[in-house]
Amino acid sequence: MTNPDITAFFDEKTNTATYLVADVGTRKAAVIDPVLDYDFRSGEVGTTSIEEVLRAARDKRYEIVWALETHAHADHLSAAPYVKARTGAPVAIGEHIVDVQKIFRPVFMADDLKTDGGDFDRLLRDGEKIPLGDLQIEIIHTPGHTPADVSYKIGDAIFVGDTMFMPDYGTARADFPGGDARQLYRSIRRILDYPPQTRLFMCHDYKAPGRTEFAWETTVAEERTKNVHAREGVSEDEFVKMRTARDRTLAAPTLLLPSIQTNIRAGKFPPAESNGVHYLMIPMKLTGNAAQASGE
Repeated sequence: MTNPDITAFFDEKTNTATYLVADVGTRKAAVIDPVLDYDFRSGEVGTTSIEEVLRAARDKRYEIVWALETHAHADHLSAAPYVKARTGAPVAIGEHIVDVQKIFRPVFMADDLKTDGGDFDRLLRDGEKIPLGDLQIEIIHTPGHTPADVSYKIGDAIFVGDTMFMPDYGTARADFPGGDARQLYRSIRRILDYPPQTRLFMCHDYKAPGRTEFAWETTVAEERTKNVHAREGVSEDEFVKMRTARDRTLAAPTLLLPSIQTNIRAGKFPPAESNGVHYLMIPMKLTGNAAQASGE
């Protein structure tokens, strides 16, 4: 079995790893979880991070034929539309993105949003295989963090999205709308059923206490024996109890609101208003004195 050439690009601002994955023989490549630069304070959008990925592809003479999302991210804006604009690569995501769209469409009053996944070029099914040159990308539905999460198996590597993190950091939260800790546990177990030497590539890293460097690659064997949340021997009930309690202590990601609004649209911004400016919505719930102060 031929294994892919994998280049990682880590964005410290969002703690996100983007991957350029290629079949060396045919020079066909995919970009997984591309990051769009977004300044929360100014609202300015940039492409420095994704340009680095595209430059690496040009330097290696790779043709990018897929822009793949593991899920609708809540911590960074997707650069998939930019990848498509520059390369023609279709944007693909798991088919259960429609469930996420249905959850969030009323939250943001997103009347323009299709809830059939139509903003994406390809919706991927569990077990489906799509070509990457002479390699195949196998789709593994791994819900729990969100209903739509998928992992991508390419050769001896699996790109696990937000299903799990490095062994010393544990697993992803499951408290977003549509998330489910039991599903997450079962998705993790599914990934860890692969051969022990299978390489696992994380979507994020936050440097566990005591670790000085960011890291994003591990193996099934290491996760089975060392994952602080889900190593072998941890039961489903134990995991759910731990995950639920931990999630109650977590703050919302800084870029949650802008990320969700764009990423459920396949990385596109809401339509511009008559003045040519794109606006993102901030839902507010006013209670008690705050509601009185607003005149409600």
